[in-house]
Amino acid sequence: MENKKGNPVVWFEIYVDDMNRATQFYEAVFDVKLDQMSDPTDQSMDMRSFPGNMEGFGASGTLVKMEGMKAGGSNVTIYFGCEDCAVEESRVEAAGGKVTQAKMSIGEYGFCSIAQDTEGNTIGLHSMK
Repeated sequence: MENKKGNPVVWFEIYVDDMNRATQFYEAVFDVKLDQMSDPTDQSMDMRSFPGNMEGFGASGTLVKMEGMKAGGSNVTIYFGCEDCAVEESRVEAAGGKVTQAKMSIGEYGFCSIAQDTEGNTIGLHSMK
């Protein structure tokens, strides 16, 4: 599959232990609706997808609850693009997560915040203002 935009990331998965809790967290922080993606008759995997499509720039992905894949402890951090990361950061703790690094400047590359979701996964928030 050729990526004409130059972004090599086309998909991500964030493993969770409690799908309802994690879904509520991401919907609250990012003010989006996650959709059921997995086969409801297959109880071994439950997936809720973030908005997006495979045609546009950037990556789409899902929350995944799957036997054998525990949440948290990953050494990969996914950064979510925001208009102003302080907005999403302000929703993290009320949604059950924890801000581990408040909004900080990264010079000419904008600003970022780091948080933990309800499952112990580290996520980043990035904005240019």
